[in-house]
Amino acid sequence: MPDAPTPAPSATSGETETPGSAFYLTTPIYYVNDAPHIGHAYTTVAADVITRWHRQRQEDVWFLTGTDEHGQKVLRTAEANGVSPQEWADSLVEAEWEPVLATIDATNDDFIRTTQERHTSRVQQFIQDLHDRGEIYAGSYEGPYCVGCEEYKLPGDLIDGTGEYEGEKLCPVHGRPVEMLAEQNYFFRMSAYAERLLALYEEHPEFVQPASARNEVIGFVKQGLQDLSISRSTFNWGVPIPWDSKHVLYVWFDALLNYMTAVGYGSDDPQAQAKFARTWPADVHLVGKDILRFHAVIWPAMLMAAGLPLPTTVFAHGWLLVGGEKMSKSKLTGIAPSQITDHFGSDAFRYYFMRAIAFGQDGSFSWEDISSRYTAELANGFGNLASRVAAMIGKNFGGSLPEAGPATDAERALEAVAAKAVADAEAAIDRIAIHEAINAVWTLVDATNVYLTEQEPWKVVKTEKDADGALPQGGRVATVLVTAAEALRCLAVLLHPVMPQAAQKLWDSLGAEVPLGQLAAQHIDGAGIFGALPAGTTVTKGESLFPRLEDPAS
Repeated sequence: MPDAPTPAPSATSGETETPGSAFYLTTPIYYVNDAPHIGHAYTTVAADVITRWHRQRQEDVWFLTGTDEHGQKVLRTAEANGVSPQEWADSLVEAEWEPVLATIDATNDDFIRTTQERHTSRVQQFIQDLHDRGEIYAGSYEGPYCVGCEEYKLPGDLIDGTGEYEGEKLCPVHGRPVEMLAEQNYFFRMSAYAERLLALYEEHPEFVQPASARNEVIGFVKQGLQDLSISRSTFNWGVPIPWDSKHVLYVWFDALLNYMTAVGYGSDDPQAQAKFARTWPADVHLVGKDILRFHAVIWPAMLMAAGLPLPTTVFAHGWLLVGGEKMSKSKLTGIAPSQITDHFGSDAFRYYFMRAIAFGQDGSFSWEDISSRYTAELANGFGNLASRVAAMIGKNFGGSLPEAGPATDAERALEAVAAKAVADAEAAIDRIAIHEAINAVWTLVDATNVYLTEQEPWKVVKTEKDADGALPQGGRVATVLVTAAEALRCLAVLLHPVMPQAAQKLWDSLGAEVPLGQLAAQHIDGAGIFGALPAGTTVTKGESLFPRLEDPAS
């Protein structure tokens, strides 16, 4: 993604339209049939890192997340717990889904619930408009249905069951038998949009990312599209069809619209209308790969049918695997985020999942891996670096940043590493390659540690001290410590989107707010230019950024 949003593909002509000025990113809205696990948190943290990064560029940003509360899966879960679906959703959102955002330090601008009136009324407006345009018709449907996916499946999508499910057809995502359903439904003429969708993928390859996801979607659409059943009449937990209250809207047709209803689509309020104009179309929809087709096929077809501009990018990341299986409460592999943050802290949680897994690919979680990375990369690598530099400034210059002397090739080389780290990380964020961005930043952590080892300021101290034991301003020790402090200042800015608490502690330790202002106000593009911290800035050692921990298994 470029710094300024590129023109969004037009829904009607294939030409371009000027998108809203805000950088608008969404997570999927999550089902409230159970509490969140780290798979959900993984997506939300990724969204938070990207939007924090864009804010650090001083851009106008809007970050949306929320919950999907309609459909048969939620209805059955509520019934099994002896409460109404609304009671179930209210309770779970309040007790689990909203609190987890604080657990992982998410800074979302809005939280949309599909049971809110601002959503349901606008969904009805949208569906009525499509009906009036002749895009929807009545019909009947019979086929295999997965309640977990809230989706009718094509026979070719199913897998053969084994063991207790021998002889049955299973959903490949949930590994559970599908149900054969026959209903009178309303249908969306999605088959009419196959060629336009294929043209979209070809003309705008950025629309579906990564490339592997785009190839999958193209292959799917090339097989031909069927018209989509968009209503259910066998239960009533959903948004009623405006012209036929015996039907409720198919959950995906309801859920996908949250991306627009949350930012003012369909509102008659001038402020909401202005917000929609500023925000839509979305720059990035982050989704798990299991819901890629809904977002890359159904969603753009809906928008095309309505004559509305399309989002710029749908990015499908991989699954989190535990013991080789996709994270799932039903398979007892669901780990609550707090199980990790309570021990390692939210910064380590965010850092680990964003760096250890190539974003866009599947990745495995293990307690051993996060513990090893915490110790080696955070406590010993980054945290110890910050502690050493502050301690040496405190010991040798009374905690006051000294005046640096002339730069040598060593200082210029470290500043070059910083500049390259900034450039490479910026480019990686634009590719939505968060792991590559952190890898780029970490080159500066490693280079600064090597710089201190090679320059050995603790040895130079012995030769530079005067008779009174004082070190000169502008001497070699002063130059080395100021250079290291500048590298840490750069790291505080670059790591603020990833590890906000540790970055803020480092900013405070460097005393940077007095001369430079708040950390969030620092422009990323200038972070790698050394010489920002003035002599005399008060540097304090403070608490350890990443204290050493006992093994969680012990």
